[in-house]
Amino acid sequence: MITLGVRDLAASIEFYEKGLGFPRMESPAEVAFFTLNGTWLGLYGREALAEDAQVSAQGYGFEAFTLAHNVESEKEVDTILSQAVDAGATLVKNPKKAFWGGYSGYFKDIDGHLWEVAHNPLFWVGPKDENA
Repeated sequence: MITLGVRDLAASIEFYEKGLGFPRMESPAEVAFFTLNGTWLGLYGREALAEDAQVSAQGYGFEAFTLAHNVESEKEVDTILSQAVDAGATLVKNPKKAFWGGYSGYFKDIDGHLWEVAHNPLFWVGPKDENA
């Protein structure tokens, strides 16, 4: 499970649920959970999450990690990046062919979390297609 500390829970819920179309699970009012392929995404207030971990909520710049969303095609990379920007994200890197043989681009969500959206024809991380 991935949990992100967010500045405005309602705005982040709208970004992920309506903007990116992530399916939301039933959850208490102070947190939101979404189902992803093989894992879950949790959104929690930034201050409350920092307090729970007993660390400062102050943060800036590059947080030394990115999140990756792997998809089935280059066209899907373009579509998701466009959806993210339409929902309020900032495009960081236009999608393009990658040195490792795939295709990817980056956006920052409304709290500055860095997401890569990628198509990797050599390594699929989603559920197995039983019909293939």
